[in-house]
Amino acid sequence: MTVSDGTRVVRAGLPEASQGEPLLPGPTFAAKYHLRGEPSSSPFTYGRYHNPTWTRFEHALGDLEGGPSVVFASGMAAVTAVMSVTLLDGRPGRELTMPSDCYYTTRRLAEEHFASLGVKVRMVPTDGSELSKHLEGSTLLWLESPSNPSLDVCDIAELARAAHDNRVLVAVDNTTATVLGQRPIELGADFSVSSDSKALTGHGDLVLGHAAARDPSWAERLRAFRTRQGAVPGPMEVWLAHRSIATLDVRLERQCRSALDIARFLTRRSEVLLVRYPGLDSDPAYPTASRQMKRFGPVVSFVLDGKSKAEKFLDACRLVTSATSFGGLQTTAERRARWGGDAIPEGFIRLSTGIEDVQDLLNDLSQALDKAA
Repeated sequence: MTVSDGTRVVRAGLPEASQGEPLLPGPTFAAKYHLRGEPSSSPFTYGRYHNPTWTRFEHALGDLEGGPSVVFASGMAAVTAVMSVTLLDGRPGRELTMPSDCYYTTRRLAEEHFASLGVKVRMVPTDGSELSKHLEGSTLLWLESPSNPSLDVCDIAELARAAHDNRVLVAVDNTTATVLGQRPIELGADFSVSSDSKALTGHGDLVLGHAAARDPSWAERLRAFRTRQGAVPGPMEVWLAHRSIATLDVRLERQCRSALDIARFLTRRSEVLLVRYPGLDSDPAYPTASRQMKRFGPVVSFVLDGKSKAEKFLDACRLVTSATSFGGLQTTAERRARWGGDAIPEGFIRLSTGIEDVQDLLNDLSQALDKAA
């Protein structure tokens, strides 16, 4: 029976009904398991290899992603795993093409770690068609759409076709959109990667990540890499994540609707120099985003006139909390340039819309902009 996204996230990964048992069993805390005879006779052998709590959550993710999934201790651990299994295979001449405006830590990982191991790294802007011009000789095309924090969008399906024509693998960082906003594997990507600390789990109380693969053999390589490297998640975090994805549909429905209302409001304020949100029909990303995204995400980016005004605005907010990260229940914002590393103005603000009443948020933003003027 075909069911909607709202039903799928509630049911994903639940075990078969068993009389007297919980619908979602609690976390399994185990470093070792009873193990007689050959290890292959048992589904669980040692805590670094497997855990039934991981297995249930990975089944849930696989159902949502459309490909077998592997959970990691963080989003960056998942990024590292995908890049490692595709680029560090012992053959010379491995090349990585990636956006120059993707997540800063991902860029640093590529330029400082993988480049030092002999991988050639090309940086190309997400916006426009430049990525497709740099595929020849590449091993892996890394995409991030919408990009963090500028919210530029690329045509995943078109780039995946071009990459595969050149025998290039494609990985998409899908953190900003989430699997309910965009399905990279359905669009042709070989890997879908996410920091599950963000909107997927949505409560801002855990650090976690995952990678899904189109081909099960790549998922097995990712799982083997996790075992060798020890980048394993705690069972409590994974159980909390599984519990939390059940509300993903209802959270995103409100967050994305509010984000669009906020983006429209910001375009009408003279203090705001630029607004980026893929769901705005005036946004340059909208034509592509509307083709490949089911929802446009909870993040709105905008620019005020300089560092001082941006910080005055944030200090004046009462319902919008100053904090990094995004995708949580509470609306948060930060002057993103304070971290460095991104080619953005000093007054650039990344706002993550929560699930508060949107009129309350609009009232708060309005009074804070008034005070910052």
